[in-house]
Amino acid sequence: MNLPKGAGRALAFALLVALVGAAFTLAEPRFLTQASLAGIARHMAANGLAALGLTFVVIVRKFDLSIGGVAAFSAMSMGAVIAAGMPLWVAVLVGIALGAALGAISGIAISRFGFPDIVTTIAVGSVCAGLAFLYTGGRSIFENFFQSGITDLNDARVLGLGVSLWFLLIAYGLAWLVMHRTRTGHAFYATGENPRAAHFSGIATSRFVALAYILCAIATVLAVLLILAESGNAETNKGANLMMPAYAGVFLGAAIMGGTSVLSTFAGILLITMLLDGFSLMGVPYYYSDGVVSLILLMGVIAFSDSARGWASSLRVLFPLRNPSSNSRERQV
Repeated sequence: MNLPKGAGRALAFALLVALVGAAFTLAEPRFLTQASLAGIARHMAANGLAALGLTFVVIVRKFDLSIGGVAAFSAMSMGAVIAAGMPLWVAVLVGIALGAALGAISGIAISRFGFPDIVTTIAVGSVCAGLAFLYTGGRSIFENFFQSGITDLNDARVLGLGVSLWFLLIAYGLAWLVMHRTRTGHAFYATGENPRAAHFSGIATSRFVALAYILCAIATVLAVLLILAESGNAETNKGANLMMPAYAGVFLGAAIMGGTSVLSTFAGILLITMLLDGFSLMGVPYYYSDGVVSLILLMGVIAFSDSARGWASSLRVLFPLRNPSSNSRERQV
C-alpha cells in the first residue's frame, strides 16, 4: 500500500511520541496525570511561540541568537508598564512594538547592509540583555500583576483547554495558512532556497529576510507574555531558556518531517517539551536535561544540514548497496 507523501514521517513521529510518553509514564506514573499534561501544554505554548518565530528565520536560511536578550528586555518592559498601572493591552502593545523594532534592527542590518547574522544577533541580544536592567537594576517587578489580569492567560480555560494552548494553536494555524496557502509564504521559501533566483523573479528578498526577524522577535515577546502570566512577575532572566528549546524544536522537527515548516516545528516542539517536562517531573537536574536537548539539537542540525546529506550521499557512492537479485543472477552465470 502506497502511503500519501509525508504520511510515513507523520506515522513515525506519532510512534516516537507514543514511545516517549510510555517511557516517561513507566518511569514516573504522574506523567500522564491531568496536572502534568496541563503543565506540558503551558510550557509548549511558550516554547512553541518562540520556535514558530524562529521558523521564519530558518526558512530564509538565517540564524537569530538574540532571542534570550529580546525576551529579557521585553519582559521587563511589559512588567514596568503593568507596574505603572497601565492596562494589560497597553503593556502587550508596548512589548510587541519593542519586539518589532528590535527585529527590524537585526533584519535591516543583515538584509540591507550585509552584516553577518550570527554576529549581529548576538550583539543585539547582548544589548537587550543589558537594557533589561534599566527599569529596576535587576530586581523583580510584581506590582499590579494580579490586578492587571495577566495571570488569566495562564489560569483561564476554554472548552477544557488553557487559553495559552488556544493561543498557540491559533498562531500556528494562521502561520500555516500564510506559509502554505499564500504567495507571501512561497516568497519566504523562495528567498531561503535561492535568493538570487527569487530576486530576479521579482521577490524583494531583503524585505522578507527583515520581516522574518521582525516576526521572530514578536513571537518571542508573545512567548514571554505567557511566561509572565505563569510566574506572576517580571525578572531579567525571563525567557532566558527559550532559545535552546526553540532551536531544538525547529531542527528536530525538520529532521523528522523532512524539511522546515510550521507543522514540522509544531511536531518538534511537542517532543522537546515532553522531554523537558518529563525530566523535570522525574527530578533530573536541569543541566542533564539541557544536555539532552543540546544533543538532540546537534543531531537535528547534522541530519538537516546540506553538508551532512552530501556526506551521506558520498558514502552511498563509495559503498553502493548491491541488488540481491543481481547477485543471484551473477551466481547463476
